[in-house]
Amino acid sequence: MTLELKNVTLGYPKKTVLKHVCMELHTGQTICVLGKNGSGKTTLFKSILGILPLLSGEILLNGKSVCRWSRRKFARLVAYVPQARSLPFPFTALDVALFGRTAHLSAFALPARKDRLIAEECMEKLRIDHLKNRIFTQLSGGEQQMVIVARALAQQPAFLVMDEPTSSLDFGNQIKIIRQVNELKSESLGVLMATHSPDHAYMCGADVAVVHGGELRSCGHSSRVITEKMLRDVYGVDVRILTISGGGGEDGRKICMPIIA
Repeated sequence: MTLELKNVTLGYPKKTVLKHVCMELHTGQTICVLGKNGSGKTTLFKSILGILPLLSGEILLNGKSVCRWSRRKFARLVAYVPQARSLPFPFTALDVALFGRTAHLSAFALPARKDRLIAEECMEKLRIDHLKNRIFTQLSGGEQQMVIVARALAQQPAFLVMDEPTSSLDFGNQIKIIRQVNELKSESLGVLMATHSPDHAYMCGADVAVVHGGELRSCGHSSRVITEKMLRDVYGVDVRILTISGGGGEDGRKICMPIIA
């Protein structure tokens, strides 16, 4: 299954944010979107999700324009993990995960035992089932983020859109999220993830889409797209790309080392 952007221009009626964007995401693939703050990553995600209307171009889901998909059917195939995790009421973690089943319920229907089991299985898969009776607002930031991922998985989607899922998390919880992304890819789920860390793309063995200057500058495997010149052009800092032994694969793993004068 494929999620495809065909020559898409994104933004607002009086402000174009990104133009001429072409990109394909397949199930079993991870694409990390890199770009500095305000470059248009969140606008890209909101447009894919239908929150913002396209200014031009077309988005296809499995070869069919998303305009022709009902919101309910679209939500069964594409799930979203937002940056914000605040909820106004003291739901349990299991209740929050169960919200993901909404796309599979008819209007005014209540979740059935099957839906509850699916939500519990998603929490189990993420190894957070011990949190299911805890109040969501009382969980740590990392625990809350994992519950939100469980909610998205409970939709049983083909694609997962993650807007900076490691934002504000400590180092350990960032690694836990990256490990889960790798596991989800191995289960033939397509993952589109915005991140501020090029190292995350290396950890995921992901493809990379670079958003800069109102355009999608380049798209391809992280080993090819992430270069010292690209990082300097996009982020305005000098970085050395190093290869460490024993970091995954026969040739080791690459890391980005900023140069601190």
